[in-house]
Amino acid sequence: MADLKGHGTALIDAFNQNDLDRYMGLFGDGVYTELATGRTVSGDELRQALVGWRTAFPDVTGTITSSIEVGSQLVQEITWAGTHTGPLMTPDGEIPATGARQTTPAVIVSEYEGDQLRSSRHYFDLMTMMSQLGLT
Repeated sequence: MADLKGHGTALIDAFNQNDLDRYMGLFGDGVYTELATGRTVSGDELRQALVGWRTAFPDVTGTITSSIEVGSQLVQEITWAGTHTGPLMTPDGEIPATGARQTTPAVIVSEYEGDQLRSSRHYFDLMTMMSQLGLT
């Protein structure tokens, strides 16, 4: 069995360093689902989603606060923190930068087949984030 915790940590590290080529290489052919937004993507659409978050929150970083590996599944608790200094694209249109700082709790549940990531479900508290941005 692969080192799932190490792989999950490497993904967050690549995102934190804004190294999307490394991130995509680590993510491979897996499918990413954001439960808060209802978005399910892979490949180029995943890269575009990551660029969108980075555009809205250029300084965003994820801090893994705990993780557990059970069989072929990895569960990570993460705190995302960043400042909303760019446009945030939503299905309802663009939200202009608010300049507000947000800290959002999240959980990522990743499923592996051997050492290959197959799916990643990202649960994050969208209402807390929107409230911190002054949008609710």
